[in-house]
Amino acid sequence: MPSLKWGCCLIVLLLLCACSTTTQISTDSQGKISSADSPDKPLVKKTSKNGKINGSSSSLARNADGKTTEKAPGLGVGFSGTDPSIKPAEDCPPGTEPRVPGTGQTVKTAGNNGQENGDSAIDEEVDEILDLLRLAQAYRDKGDLDNALKSLDKAYGILLGEEEESTVIVRQKDDLRLMIARKILEIYTGRRTATIGKASEIPLIMNADVEKEIRSFQTIERNFFERSYERAGYYLPIMKQQLRQAGLPEELAWLPLVESGFQVHALSKARALGPWQFIPSTGYKYGLNRDLYIDERMNVEKSTQAAIAYLTDLHGLFGDWLTSLAAYNCGEGRVLKVISRQQINYLDHFWDLYQQLPYETARYVPRFLATLHIVKNPKKFGMNLPEPYAKPIAYETVKTQKAMKLFDIACQMGISTDTLVTLNPELRHQITPDRPYDLKIPQGLGQQYALVADQIKESKPPAPPERERKTKVAKYKVKRGDSIASISKKFGTSPKAILSANGLKSESQVTEGKTLRIPAKQREAPTQVASGKSKKGKSKKKAAAEPAVIKYTVKKGETLTQIAKRYNTSTAEIKKMNSISGTQLKSGQVLKIKNPNAETGG
Repeated sequence: MPSLKWGCCLIVLLLLCACSTTTQISTDSQGKISSADSPDKPLVKKTSKNGKINGSSSSLARNADGKTTEKAPGLGVGFSGTDPSIKPAEDCPPGTEPRVPGTGQTVKTAGNNGQENGDSAIDEEVDEILDLLRLAQAYRDKGDLDNALKSLDKAYGILLGEEEESTVIVRQKDDLRLMIARKILEIYTGRRTATIGKASEIPLIMNADVEKEIRSFQTIERNFFERSYERAGYYLPIMKQQLRQAGLPEELAWLPLVESGFQVHALSKARALGPWQFIPSTGYKYGLNRDLYIDERMNVEKSTQAAIAYLTDLHGLFGDWLTSLAAYNCGEGRVLKVISRQQINYLDHFWDLYQQLPYETARYVPRFLATLHIVKNPKKFGMNLPEPYAKPIAYETVKTQKAMKLFDIACQMGISTDTLVTLNPELRHQITPDRPYDLKIPQGLGQQYALVADQIKESKPPAPPERERKTKVAKYKVKRGDSIASISKKFGTSPKAILSANGLKSESQVTEGKTLRIPAKQREAPTQVASGKSKKGKSKKKAAAEPAVIKYTVKKGETLTQIAKRYNTSTAEIKKMNSISGTQLKSGQVLKIKNPNAETGG
């Protein structure tokens, strides 16, 4: 009998355990499967903003008493969140609908992120994070890395909220954190791809040479520095942006102040042109085109890209920025030649080569360092630099198909010609090319241009520059007593032009019997202009009121014999008319000379 009682008790206990297990399944703590004894309970549904049917923020279930209880949201550990009784839509045969959940089954929530997390607040957070990631990518594509980082930081901050109990949500947030961290790392590593380590920034050195250039900017070049600083505002933003994208120090954006004073049309004696001062060959090497209409050395965006490419190559060659800047000024070949003459191999830093470089280059690097010192702390050096300086002009581009003067375009659009010139500095003659060309105009005026484009008259192709049309080269054999000054006076040019045309450095190289190339048309004497006969001997009418005697001012280096030959007379005749006893003449002396034209014109 006792054993029978114990057996009955054991059976009752087993039945109770079975009932308890059934109740636990129907009232799971995560609330995902509700009791099957509630056929009269309607399904709880919610429509998310993407149009999908979502569950409520907390699942509903019935307990053993038939009462509705609210359970905590989220997915339980080990539970996939997918109701196996519902066949996925993609597995259904064509033309059929997915099976509707059976009675007592609760529709699972599906967030906008593709996970069934059952929490609309989580959906909104994820959507906001994804929007910030897209915004950061857009900023990055534009080169605005600072705003890209701010967007990523804000997205990361959203993830640093309260800890979630659901492992799926935690895993999802971890994935987003990893994605954001990778994008931040890509931006930071991309900023310094070309310059890594201690040489990644330009050393801000202060020494006697730099101090000397600072004093120059404070005194005799103060006006130049301040005006250049004001002009810099038009171009600094685009230059700094491109330098950041290339991974070069932003301080290099101040190099055009030393090169050209931020003047896009600046032209040096060596024919270097534009804000970055490219000579034609180097500009061509780095993709800057030039023709009758345009010269891209004056285009700020394109010349900056070319300068970045050139400076990157130089830094890769020399390994430090100061030597690279010296090579940018005088050419890498010149610097390499100086380095090759060094007796000790490791003495190849800029300050080791300083004394052996050309004077202009030796000043170039200290001037750049002096510029950096001043712009970083102008008050320290007594400079009152305006703030803010000039701002870039917002623009849009329109396509042109014919040659048009910027003046005509500006008149038709009712804007300033200077604005169009500032936006399109690469146009050599302020005329658009006679081919498709992207013309920059102030932002918001594209529709206005389209209305007047057909009314703008077509321009003739630009003519060669005045200097190229009229400059002629004559040959002259140096005679005894000639000097560069006297020859230049005779031909109406300058001594410097004659020396340059003949590759001479000083007047001492001009010797008797040497043939010179004179880059100017010889000025004809009054007697030749008013001559009564042409080369063919045909008579011409004599100029009215031709004087019988002319006055001539003696120039430095001229002799009595030279003057007599020039006016087809004799030294004795000149001495007689001017009561001169000797042959010595003084510079500036005025002589009376009989006009040979008056003699033969009768």
